[in-house]
Amino acid sequence: MTTVTHANKIPDACALLDGYRTGKYDPVAQIRACLDRIDRLDPTLNAFSARSADALQKAQASLARWQRGTPLGPLDGVPVIIKDNLACAGLPAAWGNAALGKRVCLQDEIPVAALRKAGAIVLGKGNTPEFAVEGYTDNQTFGTTRNPFNPALTPGGSSGGVVAAVASGMALAGLATDGGGSIRRPAGYTGLWGLKPAINSVPRGGGLPQVLLDFETVGPITRSARDLALFFSALSDRPATTLPRTLRILAVERVANAPCDPGIRTAFARTTAQLQSLGHSVETGSLPLDLDPLSALWPLIVEIGLAHLAQVDPPVMASAARKYRDIAARGAKHCAVDLYNAMTQVFAMREAVRGLWGFDAVLLPTAAAQPWAADESHPTVIDGQQVGPRGHAVYTGWVNATGLPALAFPAGLADGMPVGMQLVADQGGEAMLLGLAAALGRQSQG
Repeated sequence: MTTVTHANKIPDACALLDGYRTGKYDPVAQIRACLDRIDRLDPTLNAFSARSADALQKAQASLARWQRGTPLGPLDGVPVIIKDNLACAGLPAAWGNAALGKRVCLQDEIPVAALRKAGAIVLGKGNTPEFAVEGYTDNQTFGTTRNPFNPALTPGGSSGGVVAAVASGMALAGLATDGGGSIRRPAGYTGLWGLKPAINSVPRGGGLPQVLLDFETVGPITRSARDLALFFSALSDRPATTLPRTLRILAVERVANAPCDPGIRTAFARTTAQLQSLGHSVETGSLPLDLDPLSALWPLIVEIGLAHLAQVDPPVMASAARKYRDIAARGAKHCAVDLYNAMTQVFAMREAVRGLWGFDAVLLPTAAAQPWAADESHPTVIDGQQVGPRGHAVYTGWVNATGLPALAFPAGLADGMPVGMQLVADQGGEAMLLGLAAALGRQSQG
């Protein structure tokens, strides 16, 4: 399969907005360029599960506002893609599901409304695995999404459609969800920046039922660190960054005995040195948190979540792939005590990370494996060791369970494919993470 060139020369959102102000760029031409890339590239990448019909009309209105010097907001005219598990007026929130794919949303979910209020132009919806509970992007309704760096490989999941579109320049930024690593791992696989905010940092409401308790938060995926700050500010109505002081960072290369790809470990060492060169104190060590309870809880939480979905919307589960119907059936056999026990253990984990063990941030890879075949759910071997379905995802799920913020950033290449790293902060640490990301972005450009 021919490689689709990833879009290095396309401007980021901040450059685009600067160009709108000066007249170097205009929204109509930029939207037309994105639509042209979609026509050319999406037949190979399959990033979009639905496309907006009014993008050019919205671009014309944006151009008129810029010409008057009255932009709607800080994102006026920026073309974005929305993950297909977020409600977006005029489009389905299909979630990879045939029944939901036939329903058109009447209103925006709160984060989508925030981007529209800021002036962003929605190009369409990004494909996702059914119910967004897996780490690759494929479903029986819309098919397989592929990685722009090598279309034979996956862009990860569950935000695979969003990252494939942004990395290839079909959109300049995206809005996605992260319930177990679904922003951070795909961003890492495609050389992008992604923010998983802490619980309640980005308001939610008016969307689909939740499957993963409150683990899933909404955040941006962008082409630059500065874009990430711009979008987070629009989503959260908070100041985006703080200039980081000298930080104490715990660097965790491996989680327990789980294997990690050698190329990722090399990139990890490079990133550790990069943070030290910025003046930060980096201490290598193990994660001071027992993840075994969470590993046991994860299947139970998914089962109960899908069982609840089957109860509240039977037609959706009736049209789902057989494996999800089976998972929901198992979930229906659990009792309230099972769920309460799970929540008790989750609350204990949240208490255990309070204060982040005295560190300002924790550095980890975004994933234990590099991208694998696009139509396979997970790699079965990592660095010569057999692994299960979440073997590649060992670095991310604990962050969701504990409710902490985390930021994914590019860390170079391994065998021609992007490698991602992440920094995790304590509650309220998004601005610090974004400030640190800005410093990393400036260093990599320099």
